[in-house]
Amino acid sequence: MRLSDAEKAMLDGDAGPAKARAMDLLLRYGEALGADRLIEVSHVAGTWSSTTPFVQADLPEADDFDTIFSRFNLDSDITVETPRAVVPTCQLIHGIDTRNHAAQGFSDAQAALQRKSEHFFGSRGVQWCSTCTPYQVGHVPLKGQHVAWMESSAVVYANAVIGARTNVEGRESTGAASITGRIPYFGLHVPENRVATHRVDVEIPVRTMRDWGLLGYAVGSMVQEEIPVLCGIDALPRPEWLKHFGAAAASSGGVEMYHIPGVTPEAASADEALGGTAPRHVHRYGAAERRRAWDRLNGANTRDDVNFVMLGCPHNSSDQMWRIAELLEGRRVHGSVALWVHTPRQIRHLCDESGVTGTIERAGALVMSDSCPAINRMTPQGTQVIATDSCKQAHYLPAITGYQTWFGSLEDCIDAAITGRFRGSPE
Repeated sequence: MRLSDAEKAMLDGDAGPAKARAMDLLLRYGEALGADRLIEVSHVAGTWSSTTPFVQADLPEADDFDTIFSRFNLDSDITVETPRAVVPTCQLIHGIDTRNHAAQGFSDAQAALQRKSEHFFGSRGVQWCSTCTPYQVGHVPLKGQHVAWMESSAVVYANAVIGARTNVEGRESTGAASITGRIPYFGLHVPENRVATHRVDVEIPVRTMRDWGLLGYAVGSMVQEEIPVLCGIDALPRPEWLKHFGAAAASSGGVEMYHIPGVTPEAASADEALGGTAPRHVHRYGAAERRRAWDRLNGANTRDDVNFVMLGCPHNSSDQMWRIAELLEGRRVHGSVALWVHTPRQIRHLCDESGVTGTIERAGALVMSDSCPAINRMTPQGTQVIATDSCKQAHYLPAITGYQTWFGSLEDCIDAAITGRFRGSPE
């Protein structure tokens, strides 16, 4: 790989042992991918520390954060001192909500250790956003900027909706990028790799978050890891709908990029999205395909008596939190149901101040941040049947937890939380 003089200096240790280790990691990574150079990044979103690595590392001192960083972020058996990040860097969703840790099954000691790790890495420039949606809380790159992000739903949003450029990175590559400002130049950083390869003709209206989730789940199955352009969208989607579309498409397939002519920023037409070439395949999405997506998510379920409702994957926006509060105001969650509502900690603070949290929690729900059941694998005691408004959670939770999981609209899920029964449909 070709290195600049500044990159060679970091590799040689002129900027300290941690950056030398980071450059070594990035070189090995880039060479394995066939990259010929590194590229500067403007933002990093990754994972630095949570309760899980303390156990995995088998450390004599659970708060040896330099060793945590060295092993898990730099792939280094030698412990080096953790330097400051050199570009805006944020922590993504992780394992524990330190305000509601007891409900998740974590001890006070684990919560205290999590807070200690947040202070350590925060003092080294990691912004503790603790969410799968950093773009909702101020970590927003510009169109065309190269970034290094983890988390599939965040990556597809960054590429498709914002127009930034990133591949799905890992803990090690984002850790190295945070202290060097570099990442290998390959994949979706390369302009010609961002053109659509498949066309999807959308033949039915897509007007709600549930509709966009089902569309995403179907499209991911159709194109797998390719790039689709969606034709026939007849109404301007909301950001939350695109958030759920991308999360669903990244779950049923491996979609990291898509185009909607006139909506997403890199293509005004299908021809431009396709780079002037014919699509490799043309798919249709109609009523039959919507029903097929619904059945793939819900068809194996045999019970409608729900005892856990999970909302907020990807994490809820402030507008979504307002809507949940409206639906719950003056009502009460069924005595046999636990309702967890997930949002970034920054939005939770806004909800605390504006009374939204109070409205939701007076109904018997919990407002949670920083994690979700698919990340920490924690569900309320007694869980047997789950309902969620997230295709992503409905896709993963049956395998993760072993519990039947219903996907439905927000309204379907609130109804299930109030009645203890899931009564949703794809129509």
